[in-house]
Amino acid sequence: MDGGGVEAAMDGGGVEAATTAAWMARHRGMYERATRHPFTVSIRDGTVDLSAFRRWLGQDYMFVKEFVAFLASVLLKCCRQSDGSDMEIILGGLASLSDELSWFKKEAEKWSVNLAEVSPLKSNTEYCRFLQSFSEPEISYVVAITTFWIIETVYQDSFAFCIEEGNKTPPELLGTCQRWGSPEFKQYCQSLQRIADRCLAEASADAARSAEEAFLRVLELEIGFWDMSSSRS
Repeated sequence: MDGGGVEAAMDGGGVEAATTAAWMARHRGMYERATRHPFTVSIRDGTVDLSAFRRWLGQDYMFVKEFVAFLASVLLKCCRQSDGSDMEIILGGLASLSDELSWFKKEAEKWSVNLAEVSPLKSNTEYCRFLQSFSEPEISYVVAITTFWIIETVYQDSFAFCIEEGNKTPPELLGTCQRWGSPEFKQYCQSLQRIADRCLAEASADAARSAEEAFLRVLELEIGFWDMSSSRS
């Protein structure tokens, strides 16, 4: 799962307990690069290039289709490697993806984005390849649930910033920002975080390290995805 920069970020991490809060503090700079990216900041500031938004819309639709399979793999690991108490929460996320795909189709029509003609760009392909790796049985549930949590959290934090007091988000983009920036979605992310922390508390040192590597890899990939939306990488 390692990408460029992950090992460097892990170096000197210390020996404190593996918790999501500790990771967020230790890797604060990288987390803020993912959640306060110029692309989403430009939405909040009202300066976003709408062609970049259209590009994000098409690419994220492609990503979500791959995310369905990823989340199914998380659910399978939950059934096989945990007591199953997390199943309803994960199922809730999986069930919501049908509505999410429908939302993308409606937005694409509104923004004149022909989804049938969208091909994944390099950064999207790289991210989807990462998600596909979770079908491997050797990847543990703690790594999978941690990955699910941070993917959702980056979006929630990024888009919540766009609807905070003082925003100049264009009215036509408020629905997008409210979809992921809502208090309800934040609560869902917090429920995932509690699961991740519980699993980390029971995990071996090696498993916890692998989970932290996945956490960092997601931040790298999220930054790349925002970069792609702003350019064409």
